[in-house]
Amino acid sequence: MVSIPGVSPLIMWIGFIALVFVFLFLDLGLFNKKKHAPSIKEALIWTGIWISMSLLFNIFIWTQFGGHVGLQFLGGYLLEKALSVDNIFVIFLIFTHFKIPGKYQHKILFWGIIGALFMRGILIGAGTALVSRFDWIFYLFGAFLIYSGIKMIFKKDEEFDPHDSKLVQFIHKIVPVSKDYKDGRMCIIDKGKFAITILLVTLIVIEVSDLLFAFDSIPAIFGITTDPFIVFTSNIFAILGLRSLYFVIAQIHDIFVYLNYGLSFILIFIGAKMILENFIHISLAISLGVVFLTLAISMIASITLGPSKKKTIKP
Repeated sequence: MVSIPGVSPLIMWIGFIALVFVFLFLDLGLFNKKKHAPSIKEALIWTGIWISMSLLFNIFIWTQFGGHVGLQFLGGYLLEKALSVDNIFVIFLIFTHFKIPGKYQHKILFWGIIGALFMRGILIGAGTALVSRFDWIFYLFGAFLIYSGIKMIFKKDEEFDPHDSKLVQFIHKIVPVSKDYKDGRMCIIDKGKFAITILLVTLIVIEVSDLLFAFDSIPAIFGITTDPFIVFTSNIFAILGLRSLYFVIAQIHDIFVYLNYGLSFILIFIGAKMILENFIHISLAISLGVVFLTLAISMIASITLGPSKKKTIKP
């Protein structure tokens, strides 16, 4: 694992986690206390701020640990950010099906990000332990990514309806669910009895969907680097900007009609790279170039060859 001379690795981890919580406090506790649906201009500004902070941290990584590690962070961040876009499409569908007003989506996304931080940390820790102990796990991860990439080509998000999921049905069986938001609260007392609101149900569904996406994204980043600190920090920075990026993508999501094909190719490429690493070495710079070029081509193709009429849907 990378380390700063004279600094305990534990201090590095504690310092980074503390920095993350400072960012989250500033985001919700200071700048976004008011319940509202951000305009696309506001969302773009915040997306730019989160990306800028990620790049500043990348510069710190580059200066402390060298260019190769800096490229690892950049590659991991770019890969996780790209794969998170597909997650955003699912989140958009979840909000749409549950009819969640835009002014409450920010709160759900914030707590969703908090939950994702803990879940990703656990999965990254487990993944790091596996790859350090079992060499063959790379073949398993690679095969899984290729399978996920092929499956993504034929996936149709429009068919997804969270109301039909076994998870939602299970929640309704174990606890009363109220459609009364009570000014954005997730738990209420309804007729003298404890009940959760549809906001908390939505949050749970989003957390589970993120967990499922993590099973794709975390093995993929191990194809870029196996250093736990770089894996964790690049993953977390990609997640931190997810809330603001959602309010951008949700309003222009119909434009990216070919992005799924680009993401599926990236998963297949990373999977093949992990399987063939002992026979064909593909440098980090080439891998990063393939990821960036694939995203650029899929986005340009979506804009130039996509539907002539673009819908603008407000979250």
